[in-house]
Amino acid sequence: MQTCTTKGGILSVCITTLLLLDHVRSDDRPPAKAPEKQPPSLAEARARAQLLHETLHSTLHVVHRDFYREDDGLPIPAASMTRVFRHLEEEQGVVLRWLAVDGEAMNVDHKARDDFERAAVKAIQADQKPFESREGGVYRRAAAITLRSECLKCHVPNRKSLEDRFAGLIISMPFAAGE
Repeated sequence: MQTCTTKGGILSVCITTLLLLDHVRSDDRPPAKAPEKQPPSLAEARARAQLLHETLHSTLHVVHRDFYREDDGLPIPAASMTRVFRHLEEEQGVVLRWLAVDGEAMNVDHKARDDFERAAVKAIQADQKPFESREGGVYRRAAAITLRSECLKCHVPNRKSLEDRFAGLIISMPFAAGE
């Protein structure tokens, strides 16, 4: 178990998701790859993506609220979570990335890159419902990440109100062909 500390002492015990960030084996061997599996059905991929989105959305808000303090010089939680994204891609073949929707992109890598992502930005801005596609055996889902009032000082610095804004999370995973 890992603890997060600041100059004020122990902050709290880090949540399980963040333990993935320091994935190290004591015997210095690389982690074993999971055996190759058949891709899930489209319905299963959709359900997995929805569960993964809700898990990461909640984790981002909890970690940001409980562990991030601007003056402590800690990395922002969304940036730290990209390390979790890399782990999931390496171990599970699931590709995740943040998508700038409302406000300023905190990283140029978060800007829409293709037609799917540009359409997802418009869909999230319009109604915050998930936007999806399936092409070439890959299921893609983009859904809203809520930027609440405490998020807005960085993400929307010149705001005129404290109403929620939105970013997005894109989840891409293979699914069984022919569906």
